[in-house]
Amino acid sequence: ARRSVIAPVDGTVSAAGGIEHNRLLQAKGCDYTLEELLASDVDDARLYHDGTFITIYLAPHNYHRVHAPWSGTLTAARYVPGDLYSVNDATVQRIPKLFTRNERLVCHFTTDAGPMILVLVGALNVGSITTPWTGEIRPRRRGVVEELDVQRSDHGRQVMTGELAGWFNMGSTVVMLMPPGACTLRDGLGGGTEVVMGEVVATLKGLSL
Repeated sequence: ARRSVIAPVDGTVSAAGGIEHNRLLQAKGCDYTLEELLASDVDDARLYHDGTFITIYLAPHNYHRVHAPWSGTLTAARYVPGDLYSVNDATVQRIPKLFTRNERLVCHFTTDAGPMILVLVGALNVGSITTPWTGEIRPRRRGVVEELDVQRSDHGRQVMTGELAGWFNMGSTVVMLMPPGACTLRDGLGGGTEVVMGEVVATLKGLSL
C-alpha cells in the first residue's frame, strides 16, 4: 500500500521511536543528537526535530542490501569519515554516541510525505558502503565531510518502495529519519524486534491517496 513504510533491511531493531527535540536513543541511558549524526547538516537536522527514527542492526549473517522504505527521489548524499567500531549490541550499549563516531553515508530523499533520510553506518570489517548513485565508497578515517555529486549519476535518482538503495559487504546499521507528523510506528516496534526487508514498520500519515 502507498501508505506503508517498509523495513529497508533484514535485521534487528536496536531502537525506534520519537526524536525528542533533536535527541535519538542509542541505548538505555545513552543518546545522541541529529546534528552529530548528520555532521554538516545543521539546517537539515531541524526538519527532523521531534520526528521519528528507526535504527536497525544488520548482523554479519543478514542480507546486506538496503532498500527504499518508501518511494522518493535522492537529493543529496554526504560521506562522513570516521571510526569503524563494531556496531553489535554489546558495543552499542557501551560506546557513547557510537553512530556519530563511525563513518557513515547520509542519503537525503524527498517523498510525497516530506523529506526522509537514510544513514548507512560503517562498521568493523564492513570494508565499504556502496549505492547505485555513488559507486563504492572506501573507508577513510580522517578528512572533511564530502558532498557526493549524485546529480550527475547515470542511475536515475527516483526509487520506488522496495527498490535497491545501497549495500554493505558485511553487517552494519541503518538509521531512518522521518519528520514530525509523517508517520506512525507499528505497535510494539522497538529494541529487539526482528524485521525482514519489506515488512511494514510504519504507516504514513496525511498522504493524499
